[in-house]
Amino acid sequence: MPADLAVLGLGHLGLPAAQAASAIGVGTVGYTDDQHTTTELNAGRPPADSTLAAADLRRMLAAGFQATSDPTVLARVRTALICAPTPPAADRRSLDLTGVLDAARTLAPRLRPRTLVVLESTVPPGTTEDLLAPALEAGSGLRAGRDFHLAHAPGRLDPGNRSHDYSGTPRVIGGLTPACTEAAAAFYGRLTDKVVRAKGVKEAETVKVLETNYRHVNIALVNEMAVLCHELGVDLWDVVRCAETKPFGFRSFRPGPGVGGHTPPIDVAPGRLRMVELAQEVNARMPGYVTQRAATLLNEYGKSVRGARLLLLGVTYKPDLPDQQGAPAREIARNLTELGGRLSFHDPYVTQWRVGGQPVPRADSLYEAAAGADLTLLLQHHSVYDLQGLAAKAQLLLDTRGATPAGAAYRL
Repeated sequence: MPADLAVLGLGHLGLPAAQAASAIGVGTVGYTDDQHTTTELNAGRPPADSTLAAADLRRMLAAGFQATSDPTVLARVRTALICAPTPPAADRRSLDLTGVLDAARTLAPRLRPRTLVVLESTVPPGTTEDLLAPALEAGSGLRAGRDFHLAHAPGRLDPGNRSHDYSGTPRVIGGLTPACTEAAAAFYGRLTDKVVRAKGVKEAETVKVLETNYRHVNIALVNEMAVLCHELGVDLWDVVRCAETKPFGFRSFRPGPGVGGHTPPIDVAPGRLRMVELAQEVNARMPGYVTQRAATLLNEYGKSVRGARLLLLGVTYKPDLPDQQGAPAREIARNLTELGGRLSFHDPYVTQWRVGGQPVPRADSLYEAAAGADLTLLLQHHSVYDLQGLAAKAQLLLDTRGATPAGAAYRL
C-alpha cells in the first residue's frame, strides 16, 4: 500500500497516531532516525515502555504500516504529523524543541505543494508559527499557508484509558489559516469522532498549556493537603472521599509520590505563570517527602534506613502500564540508596530496573519479598496487587497512593 501519511517520531504520540490511521486503511509510514527502533517495529516488537501490544503492531504491519529511517519516503506523502518528543530542557523550566526542529529539517527538502503538516508535539504557544513554519519554508522554498497547509493538534491521548480511546477523544485543531484548519479537520475527522476547531494555531497550542497545567496545579494542591493532613493527624483520604460527593464545583484529584508522564508543567516564560511555577516546586518535593516519611516510619519501629531492606512496588508512572517516563520511583530509590537502604523492587510490567546506573534486584516472589523487607513502599497501584494480602504479609507498608483499605497500612 503506498504511503499517504508519514508520522515523524514513533513514541507515545506517534505510534498511537500511526495505529489509528492504519486501522482505517490509511497507508502509513513511521519515520525515525533510530535504526534499531525501525528494525524492532518492522519485526513486530513494540518498544518495552509502549502501550502498543505486539498484537496491535502485527495488525498495523498487516495493514501496510512500515517504520523507516529513510527520509526519501517523506516525499511521497500528502500528510505529515510531527510527533517528536519535547522533554524538559536543561533549565527544567522550558521544553527542548530540538526534536521538532530536526523533524522539520528532515521533512522540508521533501515537502510538496498542498501537503498537510500537523505538529502534535507539546510546545509553547507560538512555536508552530515562529519556529516550525520558518524551518519548513527555508528547507522547501514553499510558503506555509499558501503552498502547503500547516496546523497544530495538541496531543490528548490518555495512555491506558479504555473509556476514551484515540477515536473517542475529541481533537482540537488550529491552523495557520482557515484553509489550514479545514484541511487538518478533514484529516482528523477520519480518525476521531469529534473535531474542535480553535480560533487559530496559537489558541490550539495554548489548549495544551491549560490542560497540562490544570493537572499539575490540582495535583500540587492535594499533595500539599497530604502533608498538612499528616501534620494535623487528619485522614486525608477520608477528606477526599467526602469532598468528591459534591456534585458541582469540585473535581477529585489524588496525591502521590510525585507527578510522572511525558508532559511537564508548561510555563510560557519564567515567572509568567506563577501558580504553575509553585505547583512544580510542590510536586518536585514529593519524592523527598516520601523518603522522609519512610525514614520516620522505620525510626518509629526502632530501625534505621541504613541497612534496612526496602521493597518498592510499582516503578511506572501510571497503573497497569510499562511506561516509566517521569515516574518518581527512581528519585525515591536514589534518596533511599544514599541513606544506606538495601533496595529491591517489584513491578509486573518492568523486568529490569536501574537507578544511578546500577541494577536494582527484582523480587521474584512478591509475598516472600514483602515479608522479608523491613519496609514496603507502594509507589504505583497496579491492579494485580492484592493490597489486603500484601498488608497482611508486609512487616511495614507505606501506601503512597491511598489504595489500601483503611487501617491496613500507613498511608501518605
